[in-house]
Amino acid sequence: MAEAERIIGTPDISEASGPEPERSGPDADETAAGASGDAEAREPGEGSGEDRPAARGRRRIAVLFAVAVVAYALDLISKMIVVAKLEHHEPIDVFGEWLRFNAIRNAGAAFGFGEAFTIIFTCIAAGVIVVIARLARKLYSLPWAIALGLLLGGALGNLTDRIFRSPGVFEGAVVDFIAPKGFAVFNLADSAIVCGGILIVLLSFRGLDPDGTVHKD
Repeated sequence: MAEAERIIGTPDISEASGPEPERSGPDADETAAGASGDAEAREPGEGSGEDRPAARGRRRIAVLFAVAVVAYALDLISKMIVVAKLEHHEPIDVFGEWLRFNAIRNAGAAFGFGEAFTIIFTCIAAGVIVVIARLARKLYSLPWAIALGLLLGGALGNLTDRIFRSPGVFEGAVVDFIAPKGFAVFNLADSAIVCGGILIVLLSFRGLDPDGTVHKD
C-alpha cells in the first residue's frame, strides 16, 4: 500500500490551500484599477460634500451682484430719462394728485434730508459699499444676498450722482422724481435702499445671519 501511494502520488494539500497565485494580464489590471478607484472615492476632496458650502457661497455672491446690477441699471436709466425728458418741465400726473413724476435735484440724503451734509452722505455711501463687499465673503443666505444686493445697487446709484453731477465731485445733487402726495420726492435708488433695509430688519428679527445660521435670543 505504501509503495502504491508512492507511485500514484498524493495531492499537495499545502499548495492547494495556499494563496491564490498572482494573475497577470488585462484581468489583473482591471482589478487593480477598480481597487484604486474605490480608494479614491473614499478619500475627501473633489466630488465630496466638503466643497458644497463654497459652491453655495459663490452662488449667493452671484445673486447679490446680480440684484445690485439690476437695481443700479434701473436707477441709472430712469435718471437719464428724467433729466432728458422731464427736468425743467411740468410734473406728470401718474395717479392724479396721489402720484406724480416731478424732477428735482437733491443735495441731501434719501428723501431730501440733510442737504447741508452732502460730502458726509457721499462718504457714508462709499462706506456702505465697502462693508457689503466684505460681508459677501461669508455670505450663505439667499435672503441676505437679495437684501445686500438692493443696498449695494441703491448706494451705487446715488453715489454715481454724487460723483458725476453738478455742482462738483462728491458734492453732486441726486436726481429725484417720484413724488407721492404729502411725501418727500425720491428715486429708485432710495427705494432699493429702503427695501433692502426693511428686509435686513425682518431677517434680524427672525434670527437669520448672513452666513445662513439661525440663532434665537
